[in-house]
Amino acid sequence: MEDGMQRNLKMEMLAGCGAGMCQVVVTCPMEMLKIQLQDAGRLVHHHGSASAPAFRSYTIGSASTHKCPSATVIAWELLRTQGLAGLYKGLGATLLRDIPFSIIYFPLFANLNNLGFNELTGKASFVHSFMSGCVAGSIAAVIVTPLDVLKTRIQTLKKGLVEDNYSGITDCARKLWIQEGPSAFMKGAGCRALVIAPLFGIAQGVYFIGIGEHILKCFE
Repeated sequence: MEDGMQRNLKMEMLAGCGAGMCQVVVTCPMEMLKIQLQDAGRLVHHHGSASAPAFRSYTIGSASTHKCPSATVIAWELLRTQGLAGLYKGLGATLLRDIPFSIIYFPLFANLNNLGFNELTGKASFVHSFMSGCVAGSIAAVIVTPLDVLKTRIQTLKKGLVEDNYSGITDCARKLWIQEGPSAFMKGAGCRALVIAPLFGIAQGVYFIGIGEHILKCFE
């Protein structure tokens, strides 16, 4: 706030941009592993079955990764074969998703939450903060869904023989547009809104209750 009262939208957006850049350091590897675990079993190679689809593995042939994939096994294989860069595959796409999301979400939440500001308590109610987080989170999630689709496609390491590999964000977007049409960029938008809305609603609601402050007071 420039004068202690008036909000500065540009600075709010810049703060959101900084938050988005910082969180990618953690979210990119976690998203990478999450996608592999969620995708596990989609392409299963049954030996001796001619009708079963063959696939390209993300490893160099470790049998254990095919039978019982786990986050630890996948992370170790990526580190062993590709180094730290393997865990950060799709970093550019993750940045393109999380930075715009944070730029939209944080200022939108702050202004929505401010509408319920109570002068007696000095803050908005839990319900208002919760609803503000839900609304801001769902709107931001839907807006950046095309970028999330590109990120997911790039970070999916197991590929069927008939599926495309992507050399980058532009290549992925071009192939997706040509092969599946514009509607493909909004796949999963509803599900993302349903996940992000309560996640950020609860997070912001609990934050504004002041649980952290109460805990710190116990140590004073």
